[in-house]
Amino acid sequence: MNGSERMRAALDGQRPDGPPVMLHNFMMAAVEAGVPMGVYRRDPAAIARCFVESVERYGYDGVLVDVDTATLAGVLGVPVHEPEDEPAVCHGARIGSLDEVGGLEPVEVGRSERVQVWLEAVRLLRAAFGGTVYIRGNCDQCPFALASQVRGAAYWMMDLMDPGNEERAHELLEYCTGVTLQFLELMAGAGADMLSNGDSAAGPSMISPRLYRKFAQPYEARVVAAAHRSGLPYTLHICGKTEPILSAMVETGADALELDSLTDAGRARDALAGRAAFIGNLDPTAVLALGTPGEVEAQTRRLMKVFAGERRFVLNAGCAIAPNTPAANIEAMIRVAREGYEE
Repeated sequence: MNGSERMRAALDGQRPDGPPVMLHNFMMAAVEAGVPMGVYRRDPAAIARCFVESVERYGYDGVLVDVDTATLAGVLGVPVHEPEDEPAVCHGARIGSLDEVGGLEPVEVGRSERVQVWLEAVRLLRAAFGGTVYIRGNCDQCPFALASQVRGAAYWMMDLMDPGNEERAHELLEYCTGVTLQFLELMAGAGADMLSNGDSAAGPSMISPRLYRKFAQPYEARVVAAAHRSGLPYTLHICGKTEPILSAMVETGADALELDSLTDAGRARDALAGRAAFIGNLDPTAVLALGTPGEVEAQTRRLMKVFAGERRFVLNAGCAIAPNTPAANIEAMIRVAREGYEE
């Protein structure tokens, strides 16, 4: 099997010849290719080169095309800081209260040069890999996380605690949903094999499961449905200890959940069994960045043992891999995956 075939088998619930590996390694790939992050975010050819060289170096199965978590927010007028040596980040809010939601103007996401960089990078990778490597096109933020950026995270969380704000909160979420859906449609047209978003502001470390079900999960489900209308599978990523909301996340209809190392893999396996693929969840810091190759091998084997009887499993870090991660640790991770499951 080539990488794309291995990924598709796992997502379809068919037994691949070994666990596929999809790396969330855009920062590491840029460092190894000698591309500063400021250049990376502006040059789709540089993004494509980073991933092509990384796949050639390590031989993994799927790339996750990602740039930062502030692109859509920037399209909506949120102040964004763009350092030359790190991914862009939001550093302010677009609105000072929910009373201003009605004044937010419609936007055409495709007119953004930043968005076009993401899309062109996917097109170039599609041409470079020729269908042999699976391409997951990330589409930045889900509606809840995007709303958090537009309002400002601290104020957004406080707003949700007041029942009097519910109508206006949903109005902002509707606005953000329209923006997210535009990006998904564009990414599907660019040739991605899978679509995804992050919604980590909606995790249990930020809001209660009750608020998640009211303000985040319904909009995630609409995003998943849009991806399916385009004919593509969808991955939902939420950071943190997600056990309290795993069932609700599965109920979105997502084809895969990318979960980080704070989520117990065994409990996630049981919640997702037969319903969605698990993507993750090696610790990107303590294990991959700071561990030894021997520790990476041991943790990879432990994780593969948890999923030995499952078909829908994709090996990855639980979140973005640090740029200073030793190459030997990635090699150790992939070496164990290529050995296959223990019988």
